[in-house]
Amino acid sequence: MATQTKPILIVGGGLGGLSAALAIGRRGRHVHILEQAPEIAPIGYGIQLGPNVFSVFDRLGVTEAVRAASHFPSALVMPDALTGEVLINTPIRGGRFTERFRHPYVVIHRADIHTVLLDACKALPNVELAVNATVTGFEQNGDGVTAFCENGQSFTGDALIGADGIKSRIRDHFAPGDVLKPNGYVAHRTMLPMAEVPAELPFTDDVVLWAGPGFHVVHYPLRDRTLFNVVAVFRPRRTIEAEGLAEYTQEVGEVYADAVPALKALLGRMDLEKRWVLADRDPIGNWYDGRVALLGDAVHPTYQTLAQGACMAIEDADCLAMSLESAGYDYPLAFRRYRESRLVRTARVSLTSRAVWPFFHEEGIARDVRNDDARNRSPEDFYNCVSWLWGGAPAALPD
Repeated sequence: MATQTKPILIVGGGLGGLSAALAIGRRGRHVHILEQAPEIAPIGYGIQLGPNVFSVFDRLGVTEAVRAASHFPSALVMPDALTGEVLINTPIRGGRFTERFRHPYVVIHRADIHTVLLDACKALPNVELAVNATVTGFEQNGDGVTAFCENGQSFTGDALIGADGIKSRIRDHFAPGDVLKPNGYVAHRTMLPMAEVPAELPFTDDVVLWAGPGFHVVHYPLRDRTLFNVVAVFRPRRTIEAEGLAEYTQEVGEVYADAVPALKALLGRMDLEKRWVLADRDPIGNWYDGRVALLGDAVHPTYQTLAQGACMAIEDADCLAMSLESAGYDYPLAFRRYRESRLVRTARVSLTSRAVWPFFHEEGIARDVRNDDARNRSPEDFYNCVSWLWGGAPAALPD
């Protein structure tokens, strides 16, 4: 193994960056996380974690902590938002699901999974964290990389990993001129106390996606069913930046006017002031350059349709750490192996998440066809469809 004289720099203290720091740090290497925010803290909403990521949690030593903070839904359910008819109801706890995929499917508060990973990193003396460190660029030479920050600070390391998300500054080096691609939809996220959830709303213990013409709503419980995570997505008819809250609330009401009463009651409890314009970027083939590599949304952003953005970043981190160790910290060799292992799987997730997007929003006759197809598919059909994903990433690295 090569002697390490400087830390490995990780740009970004999100789930991917923390997982990479933990995976590398557990192998005895010195890691320095550079986070742009004043503190390393997540947005307080829920995320879904598929069974494919739990083998990584096993290797990171955090499985029990993740499970303790998670909710274990019984099914993935997709009702038609206009009629309430259940089109998909696939068990994801016990039975055939566990036989096929071995690990659980969970939902968890993003702050809780973030805390699990952050605490595990802080427990390692060889992992450092720096905040208020907005990295704007880097330089590398034959024996190291220097990251330059907006506030004039600089950090030098053996290598640099860009885990700085969909708006990555590090990605700009690999794909100059690449821009975000909005898909015409906007999202709203709300966390409700369970006591405020409408009594008539069905499937409050499950992961539910209400599919509607030009809109969808996802909901599930968190933290021992004390909180209810709701995400409402729709395609606005007007420019959202130009609208005040009253006009915007009226438009949302018009979009969901034909939804079933229980869903409209839920939407009536949502905070519409905060709006997220949904966008992605193309996955790119250029993942590394010398001692610098990309990870997670910085290289392969994905829509929420497969609920795999966090999982792919965490899988990346695990693969990257294994690659570094097996290559004796020969960074160009390790990063090449890492890219070869992850490129097709992550690009498939990104592109499939795009392709599936219209399925949830079909209108007119296309909606009739979608519904007929969905209601005739069994849980086993669904498992077969996602076996490539939920079965986990290949364990072996290429030579």
